[in-house]
Amino acid sequence: MKTSLARIRHGRSKKDFPFLALEEGEYVELLITRSKVGLILLWIGALAILVLLGSAAATSIGALSRNISLKPEAVSSFWLLVVLLLIIVLIMGLVVSKVYLNNKMFVTNKRIFHFSAQSPFVKSSNIIELSKIEDVSFKQNGIIDHLFHFGTIRLSTVGDETTYTFPLVDTPKDELDLISHLVHIQKK
Repeated sequence: MKTSLARIRHGRSKKDFPFLALEEGEYVELLITRSKVGLILLWIGALAILVLLGSAAATSIGALSRNISLKPEAVSSFWLLVVLLLIIVLIMGLVVSKVYLNNKMFVTNKRIFHFSAQSPFVKSSNIIELSKIEDVSFKQNGIIDHLFHFGTIRLSTVGDETTYTFPLVDTPKDELDLISHLVHIQKK
């Protein structure tokens, strides 16, 4: 019974995650992504920049119009520049959101696939054998981490003594428990 269930889970994982090079009998137990709270905070920051930029532009053009007579072409050019800056801020927000969401960790019954992106042009991927993991821990720093229940998962491996971190994870304690359990099973 256990073998047929593993075969079904393997088939489903191959179908759902075709980009993972899963071995025979290997299946995805858990997909870990970054917290949506981080994404919301990112967009609150972008919105604040947009409001400040628009407000500063409106105040500046109003003050200039009262003190000196501006040609309509100059005002139009100024507003065109402001709109372009607003579009750039929006595009940057979209790019940063895409990078943020491209950070993922797939935990299988045998390995961990860790995909990390720092920018659209700086990406890395690591495959970590569960049997090579020596230590699994998580850390929550500050009141915001505790209020929104997110933190950083840390994995240390035997041999090359590499430490892998995955920040801004929702409920890192739950993920930590499952990863620790799977590591324990692999080391039996």
